[in-house]
Amino acid sequence: MEALENLASKIRVCKLCDLSTKRKIAVPGEGPNTSKLFIVGEAPGRFEDEQGKPFVGMSGRFLNRYLELAGLNRSDTFVTNAVKCRPPNNRKPDEFEIITCRPYLIEQISLVKPKIILALGTSAASSIGMKFEHISEIRGRLMEVSLSSINLKVFVTYHPSFPMRFKKPRPIFLEDLKEVRRILNA
Repeated sequence: MEALENLASKIRVCKLCDLSTKRKIAVPGEGPNTSKLFIVGEAPGRFEDEQGKPFVGMSGRFLNRYLELAGLNRSDTFVTNAVKCRPPNNRKPDEFEIITCRPYLIEQISLVKPKIILALGTSAASSIGMKFEHISEIRGRLMEVSLSSINLKVFVTYHPSFPMRFKKPRPIFLEDLKEVRRILNA
């Protein structure tokens, strides 16, 4: 746990890109260092930027509810984002920002050593090196990915903001989370 906290301390003072000039608080991520499930989101939003914790706003509450419905416990999960600082106006992080933050993400993954990484949305999937045109190409499947010589098992689904806003993808999102639970328990 000490190594993760040391990394979090580095992230909190990071100035590698311009996002650091606009943030209130960097959001390193949180969760047990022995988590079997490692969730990667996109970027902190307004509430995350104010509290320094991932997924504490509306998307976070939606995610927590659906994790619970799927039989997953957030407190057993390490949760972080592709980038650790809030992009202005909640825009998607750009490729440079994702690449700049990637070493932090890689180090977090190598310290936690999860069984599965759950990538929430396109920014999260691209942050771990996945190549695709549209999320539908990779959503809902367990895939093997190599990132900086670390072999990962990655499951991609929607970012929770999508099913939160639109009802149609909610059953798909829930089924994806249930599939992650089944894989974890296998």
